[in-house]
Amino acid sequence: MTLVAGVDSSTQSCKVVVRDLETGAVVRIGRASHPDGTSVDPAYWWDALLAALAEAGGLADVAAISVGGQQHGMVALSADGEVIRDALLWNDTRSAGAAADLVAEFGASALAERTGLVPVASFTSTKLRWLRDAEPENAACVAAVALPHDWLTWRLRGYGPAATAPLGPDLDALTTDRSDASGTGYWSAATGEYDRELLAAALGHDATVPRVLGPGESAGTVLEEIAGHAGCLVGPGAGDNAAAGLGLGAAVGDVIVSLGTSGTVFAVTEQGFSDASGTVAGFASASGEHLPLVCTLNASRVLDAFARVLGVGYDELGTLAMDAEPGASGLTLVPYFEGERTPNLPDATASLSGMTLANTTRENMARAAIEGMLAAQSVGMEAILAAGVTARRALLVGGSAQNPAVQAIAAQVFDVPVEVPEPGEYVAAGAAVQAAWALTGERPDWPLAVVAAPPQDTRPAIMAQHREAAAAYLG
Repeated sequence: MTLVAGVDSSTQSCKVVVRDLETGAVVRIGRASHPDGTSVDPAYWWDALLAALAEAGGLADVAAISVGGQQHGMVALSADGEVIRDALLWNDTRSAGAAADLVAEFGASALAERTGLVPVASFTSTKLRWLRDAEPENAACVAAVALPHDWLTWRLRGYGPAATAPLGPDLDALTTDRSDASGTGYWSAATGEYDRELLAAALGHDATVPRVLGPGESAGTVLEEIAGHAGCLVGPGAGDNAAAGLGLGAAVGDVIVSLGTSGTVFAVTEQGFSDASGTVAGFASASGEHLPLVCTLNASRVLDAFARVLGVGYDELGTLAMDAEPGASGLTLVPYFEGERTPNLPDATASLSGMTLANTTRENMARAAIEGMLAAQSVGMEAILAAGVTARRALLVGGSAQNPAVQAIAAQVFDVPVEVPEPGEYVAAGAAVQAAWALTGERPDWPLAVVAAPPQDTRPAIMAQHREAAAAYLG
């Protein structure tokens, strides 16, 4: 049996999934935690990766590995390969002012045209601008900028500070892939090139950036001391959403709706995407296409809040919701509990409107919570589809997707057939797809198990009610 491994180095933890090359079956897994916070020393990621690899049985019998990782995180390296300061993660918002400055300097339309993105605090370019302005001495020392998956791939291959890495601090050996590069704010999915002017405007000077590998291209091999054998290939790696798309086998016509702590909606498309409003980020896929994406801050946490208020668990929350009529008898939730990214309302709060003595029931409140969460994702889907993208199905993933009420209500909110794949570590699974691709030269066609496909039952009144409540909230 030939084995390949995929890594998901996420905000919370590192997961390793080892899969059979022929069937895609999961053979073994490993996991290790990351520290909390929005600013983290990357050394913790490296320690967690080694621990997760050990728990997954190591790499002695693994032929190839690839790393998927959280997007956008800024890993600033000195000329000797040292990490200059803790990495600012995607969810670190201290660079919001820097994002506004970059937009003011270059214009939203020009930036969307040049990079597919309008800067917000998540993106790497804004974190570099923050570093330039807030910590100029550190910014002056930056010789190279990497992303989390880039840095881990580099370390796996034996590079890093001379004191700890056998191959030393060769910054030119840094590699990335097009999906992760497309989230920096200084690389274009349309041209396949870095925009050096934007990089220098962000950091204050030019710097080494990772070489962008194509789908299925190898970054090199794992250091023999780490793998336990010579010749374990390293795939190109990917940003987390793009890796999840690979793990799901997503193709043109698929829209993925991910219901985690935050929510993401993204599609695989043949054409690129440029949205000057900033609603849709024009990312690249890890398979050679494009990956327009909308991110919301409030997804499963919405259900957490209402389950707590109603004193129930997820299952009972769903049961209550299904005992209410679609539209919750006029009770409508605009779910901006922690502010919102789409629309860009960082200081917003949630609003429950349309309350009467008759409709303020536990059942309607549960229904309004699920409808509000899904309606916020539907707004993102509509923004992507408005550009002419054709969707044949929506793949609903994430912890909340396994709730039968969420599945049924999604089939009423979305105007696209809904399918729910079995629970899985899809980022790590997608990285394993990359490893197999690098090993064989072909993208594997591993099956995807679908556990639910609720009949499409679109109720336009739900979204009409949500739009009216959101418009009233915005004034």
